[in-house]
Amino acid sequence: MGVLAALVCGYAARRIGVPVIVGYLLGGVLVGPSTPGFTADDHAAVQLGEFGVIFMMFGVGLHFSLRDLARVKRVAVPGALAQMGLSTALGWLVAHYVWGWSIGASLVLGLAMSIASTVVLLRGLTDRGLLNTSGGTTAVGWLILEDLATVAILVLLPAIVGDPGADSGGTDVGGIVAALAKAAGFIVLVLVVGVRVLPWVLVRIARTRSRELFLLAVFSLAASTAYVAYELFGVSFALGAFLAGIVMGGTSIHHQIEAEVLPFRDLFAVLFFVSVGMAVDIDVVIDHLDEVIVLTILVVVGKTMITLGLAFLIPRAGRELVVVAAGLSQIGEFSFIVGQAGLALDLLDLDQYAIILAAAVLSIMVNPIMYRLMPATERTLLRTPFVGRRMRDSEPGITIADETLHDHVVVVGHGRVGHQTARALRELDTPLLIVDIAAPSVESAEADGLTALFGDASNSNILDHAGLNRAKALVVTLPNQTAAELVVTAAHDLAPDLAIIARAGTLNGVRRLHQLGARHVINPELEGGLEIVRHTLFELQYPMSRLQPYTDAIRRDAYQSHDDSDDNTPQSAPALDQLLTTVRGVDIAWHTLPDQTRFAGSTLGDTHLRHRTGASVVAIMHDGQIVANPSPTTVLADGDLLGLIGTSDELAAAEDLLAGTAGSAS
Repeated sequence: MGVLAALVCGYAARRIGVPVIVGYLLGGVLVGPSTPGFTADDHAAVQLGEFGVIFMMFGVGLHFSLRDLARVKRVAVPGALAQMGLSTALGWLVAHYVWGWSIGASLVLGLAMSIASTVVLLRGLTDRGLLNTSGGTTAVGWLILEDLATVAILVLLPAIVGDPGADSGGTDVGGIVAALAKAAGFIVLVLVVGVRVLPWVLVRIARTRSRELFLLAVFSLAASTAYVAYELFGVSFALGAFLAGIVMGGTSIHHQIEAEVLPFRDLFAVLFFVSVGMAVDIDVVIDHLDEVIVLTILVVVGKTMITLGLAFLIPRAGRELVVVAAGLSQIGEFSFIVGQAGLALDLLDLDQYAIILAAAVLSIMVNPIMYRLMPATERTLLRTPFVGRRMRDSEPGITIADETLHDHVVVVGHGRVGHQTARALRELDTPLLIVDIAAPSVESAEADGLTALFGDASNSNILDHAGLNRAKALVVTLPNQTAAELVVTAAHDLAPDLAIIARAGTLNGVRRLHQLGARHVINPELEGGLEIVRHTLFELQYPMSRLQPYTDAIRRDAYQSHDDSDDNTPQSAPALDQLLTTVRGVDIAWHTLPDQTRFAGSTLGDTHLRHRTGASVVAIMHDGQIVANPSPTTVLADGDLLGLIGTSDELAAAEDLLAGTAGSAS
């Protein structure tokens, strides 16, 4: 019932443009004890939510990269530490001196307020095409430090607060030292022994080629590492799962690990949010609505002002801090985890925890507005003395793809088909934009010098930033039929006149993609099958004049009912295709006439090409137009592309003849 409620509320949230986490939390509220009707088992929800914590921290460790952090250390390290410290202090001051909370409860609230949601931040950056900008990479590095700080908080919090019954806090210095020693011992054990054992186990299980065994191995190793951390070393589940993720992320099969675990991580994360929502008491939120609103303002406005204020300390990073401030103006899952730790230590009561949860939900709902305010915020900073001048001297930090690309081709999917498509278009000097959900594919595209956006084009707003209204074409190479349909639908809504070329996973999918707005649809299995048939019949000595009409007929049978464009195809195209098809003992070649060719202004007949070399000209491309079967009176010009047919010797002789310039001897 929790999953069902999360699905319904998550879908509703998505439809109205609110982050789906809000829907998951509201789904938990609906099945919780504070609302009428069905009440879920809160004990079971908490137990399943623990797996959500484990796998979220495991995912953080799996993607943890010191290299990413090092790239932005100039801004992220001092900025994140300062922002977390100031935010914690702000929350503590308001809670303790204004609301009268205990020192321990105020500290937990301040810490929870300082930590942004990983899920919300990454989704926000990805949907707006900001993930690969300088501001986005800085925000990710900032996030890595916050994740590390969360782990440290969960390890040290019990020792820092001391006796929860004492309002004075009673920090236990010996306890802090002991906690640090235990955590250090566990880290050494995992990074020294685990680095050798865990990858060894996983690689051997992967070689069994059993998906079930591999998934079970990853699942059990992550959970058992978290359990050992808690049971034997007295540190949190989160630290154990985080370190397990780091170890597995360093293996050669980390992409396979991520692919297998991702669905389970997402499912248990949803259950975690449901369990958090179930803990929200609506009556308490209403009774403390003023505190909820104040805390939300502290999170959204206070953290934003603190982050932007750092522009005076790091003025060259002003543009980047605009993105960071928008992304971090919310709290989420790690704040919930810190809050739950406060509950376990009797630092918070349920009413105080409910206030934190309600403020988190409101901050997540407001967060999309903060991204819309980025241009105005940047203009304000640019007008600020000292900061504005330094910002102008630095590199731009807010660079979204749709602001710079014109007359480009958008290729969704940079797999095998997408890579070949991009390679051909790049050789033709066509501006390209690659969109892919796989980070390695995006990195590969950028390594090739291409512009790329990281995101799921089928299930996010990433296409909004692809500049489709200024693009020449969209090529959808995704192998999954459903994903291709979602992309085509979204693209057709954004740019109804755009030429969309799509890959159909099935023949039945051809009709569906055409109905959704694709202009041309290709089924790779059909095309590959036709090539196999063509080569097979060729080896069986069937004449080429019969093979081409046969394969054309198969294509018509497969595509005709779906694509009306065949009616507009010139009759010369099949004839030219047939003429240029490989024939036993005959080759084809294309030759470009050089500048200042001696044949410029002459007719094709004047060259006596066939008489002098034996090769024939079967096509000429002039000014982008193809002339099939040109007549002897066709006039040649510099740069014309000639299609030649003949034996290899004849073609070589023809190319030697045509290579001569105006000054060459006849």
